[in-house]
Order: sequence, then C-alpha cells, then structure tokens
Amino acid sequence: MTHTERAWSRALVTSVRPAASAEATANRGRGSYWITTFGCQMNKADSERMAGILESMGYREAEAELDADLVLYNTCTIRDNAEQKVYSYLGRQAQRKRTNPNLTLVVAGCVAQQEGESLLRRVPELDLVMGPQHANRLETLLRKVDSGQQVVATEEHHILEDITTARRDSSICGWVNVIYGCNEHCTYCVVPSVRGREQSRRPEAIKLEMEGLAAQGYREITLLGQNIDAYGRDLPGITSEGRRKHSLTDLLHHVHDVEGIERIRFATSHPRYFTNRLIDACAELPKLCEHFHIPFQSGDNDVLRAMARGYTVERYRRIIDYIRELMPDASLSADVIVGFPGETDVQFRRTLALIEDIGFDLVNTAAYSPRPNTPAAAWSNQLTEEVKVARLQEINALVERCARQGNARYDGQIEEVLAEGINAKDPNQLMGRTRTNRLTFFNAKARDGHLYQPGDLVKVRIDVVRSFSLTGNPLPISEQH
Repeated sequence: MTHTERAWSRALVTSVRPAASAEATANRGRGSYWITTFGCQMNKADSERMAGILESMGYREAEAELDADLVLYNTCTIRDNAEQKVYSYLGRQAQRKRTNPNLTLVVAGCVAQQEGESLLRRVPELDLVMGPQHANRLETLLRKVDSGQQVVATEEHHILEDITTARRDSSICGWVNVIYGCNEHCTYCVVPSVRGREQSRRPEAIKLEMEGLAAQGYREITLLGQNIDAYGRDLPGITSEGRRKHSLTDLLHHVHDVEGIERIRFATSHPRYFTNRLIDACAELPKLCEHFHIPFQSGDNDVLRAMARGYTVERYRRIIDYIRELMPDASLSADVIVGFPGETDVQFRRTLALIEDIGFDLVNTAAYSPRPNTPAAAWSNQLTEEVKVARLQEINALVERCARQGNARYDGQIEEVLAEGINAKDPNQLMGRTRTNRLTFFNAKARDGHLYQPGDLVKVRIDVVRSFSLTGNPLPISEQH
C-alpha cells in the first residue's frame, strides 16, 4: 500500500446507511444550514469558507439552529471546556435527529480531527466528521453523505489554494489565510496534531484574494496563521543575501499596495520568529496597524522551557522594547497560561510582574487544561483546580486594571476608527476599532449633521474610557481630512 493509499484509508467510511431518496436529496440541496463556530480566528475563517460552499450548493442560512436542515459545529479543542460545550450541543441535535432522520449533522474542526471515529461511537447520529484540513472539501464529503455513507475525513491532506467563495460575516473586514498548520512542539498544545504541518500559500494567491476583497468594498484585511511569523519557510527559494525568499515581512511588502485596502493586520505571532526586520516593516508600511498580538504564555524562563516555547523572557522583552522604540503608541496584547504543571507561586508572581511591567492593553488568560496526546498532560506535577482558579482570578483582576490604565491614554484624543457596523444596543451609534484595535462606539451623526455609515474611516474624539472599550463623537466632515 502506498503512502497516499495509507493516508486515504484513514478517511473511513465507517458505515453505510440506506441512500437518501432523490426527493430527500433534492430537498437537502434546497434546505437551510446553521454553523456554530468555537475557538480561534482560524476557525472563524474556515466557517466562512464552509458557509460559502453550502450556499453554492443551494443551502440558505437558517433563522435558528433548531430549524436548520444541516447543522455544522466547527470545533475547538484547545481547552477542555470548549470541547465539552461541543458535546452538549451535539446531544441536543442528536435527540432532534432521532425524530427527523433527514437532518444532516456535521462536526468539523479540531475536536473532529482529534476524536475521529470515536465521535461516531459517542454520537452515532453524526453524518460527517471532518478535520480542519478538509474545510475546502465539504461539498465532496457531503455528496458521500447524500449517497448514504457515514464519513470520517481526518487523514493528512494537502490544502489547495482557497478556490471557494467564502460567505463572510462582514462586508468591511475580512480574514485571509496565509499559512495553515503549525510545526511547533509546545508541550501543552494540541494544535499541531489537529491542524497538521505548516502549509504556506503562495504570495501571488494571497494578493489575488485581497484584490478580490478590495473590489467588493472591503477596507481591512487580517492575515491569519496559527503561527504566522513562520510564513514561507516551507516555500522554496533563497535570496542573493542568503536568506529565505519568502517570509511574513516579504509578504507584507508584497500585498501592502492593494488598492482599496486601507488597513492590514496579522495574527497570531510567535516570539521565536518575531524579528526586528518584521517590526521595521510594520513601522515603515502605512497600512500596517499599530497593534501586535504576541503570546508570551509565562513570565518565568523555567516554565517557558518546560512549555518548549523556544525563547526567554529577556528575548520577549527585547521584542516589546523595539516595537515601542519605533511605535511608541502601539498597542500590545498577548496570551498567557496559569497553573501549568509544576508552576510555583514564585513563578506565577513573575508572570504577574511581566504583565504589569509591560502594561499590556489586553491579555487573553487561561488556566492550564490537559489536552490529549500532549506531553504535559502526562506529567505528575499537575496543580489542583483550586490553585488554577485562584491564579486565574488574580491575573484577570490585574489584566483589567492594566487595560483600564492603558486605555486612559485615549481620553480626549482624536482616533481614526473604521466603522464596522451599528451598535446593537444603540442604533444611533456606530462601532468599530482604532488602528490600535480598541473597540470604539461613536454617534453616527456628527455635530454638523453629517451621517456616517459602516465602512467609513472616521476621526473620533474620545470622551469616555473603559477597560476594554472607548466612546466618542465624530469630528465634523470639514475636520475629517
């Protein structure tokens, strides 16, 4: 058996059901769908692509989950509570399917990749289990379901260029995948085993997608990768200076001048690959927003070593220092894990000190959650839930205080805000983000009576500052330029 045949044999058709009638199949094609997305921005982008595939097949978005003819859960396994929430949702749909056998039930994403066949044993009502590498193959896999097969697709799969048309949630800000997968071996993280090895898209294809979005009126693009700073290291080519021909820095230069795109962001970064050359590009290229999301995970070098993160606290501080040297007003956000196996109180205090010293605008916090097939999950020095919860509460209080102090610098300032939509709680207000990624609400009507719309870039004077958002009033149209 060849390698390809072995790989394909893992995409199991685990059982064969009676084929759907022609009428049922036709109805399915004209039915409704509902997608629930758990987890990261990569999952959100995958869900938009899968929604686009479903609509190209003739599905329409349902008004409510329990009304849908096809229900798809795009899952996350980064933490146990996210995974358990998926099973709770599945239980409700499995019960529904027992009385409505024409319901199509799909689990996609990282839980699907991790659990594979065992998901079918746990929830036999499922029709399709598919890993994240198969998002672009949704139509092909659903055709198998139409023929009466119960399908598991979790084999390693080369991701072709995004030839699907995504059904995007926003008409102003768009995600663009630039690299899939992750080659890192952090001892706590399940992502490499569920999302596969790194696969970079060609820069020409990325630029072409951005040009297509610009033609549709998109103003902001976020370039996405599980480990985006590693972009291009799997692509061939060496420059005359002896460095890799393709890097995130080179990509930013390549796509920067797409006409119509006013702002570019990227996520998620890894300190090991975050170079001064990349920071230089962000400072030089005017469309690059002054916001950096760089997870540090712990403020203690021994914990970082146990996590296999590949950098030190000192290296992380040098990155931040250089960003602030070139862009003093840049905003900084990060991810951190507390309660990692063996973490002492002294080590935890070092994490608190790092947050306070740097003064992050936002830190996403999580208590360590043992994940299947990761080295740290098997270690004997696990901390108690009580300790983890107490540390999480303490760090969350510090994060909010730092965010509030950081946001104080916006009081009375004039900030450029990209209006992304109407405030759901106040139809007279628009909501959007500053270049530094601060969520901002402002009156749609300026003092001169000019009415701003979603998609406008608006100069806003900030007059209310909160920990995680701002409120202000737009300048008159005469002062917008």
